[in-house]
Amino acid sequence: MHPVKMILTYDIRPDIQDRYYQFMLGEMVPTLNTIGLSMSGAWHTAYGNYPARLVEFVAEDRATLERVIASETYERLEQELQQFVLNYQRKSVPLRENLFQF
Repeated sequence: MHPVKMILTYDIRPDIQDRYYQFMLGEMVPTLNTIGLSMSGAWHTAYGNYPARLVEFVAEDRATLERVIASETYERLEQELQQFVLNYQRKSVPLRENLFQF
């Protein structure tokens, strides 16, 4: 088994920032944790022309990640997240321990 990382990048809509944080901390992160993804990091871009937020989730292997992404639960969470953000992108990469991945 080779762990994989799912990387979400986006800009948070400033008009609904509080609701974004409530959703992420109260629903998305705990739900993904129960269905096979563990949050491994959240990064904020303070300077430069990059997405404001980069959030990382780790799965034990690619099959687990694909199962989670294909689930109705993930589809619902992703759709709801996109109500709070702009310029949303998702990708998966092999996990490289102790390295920042973009």
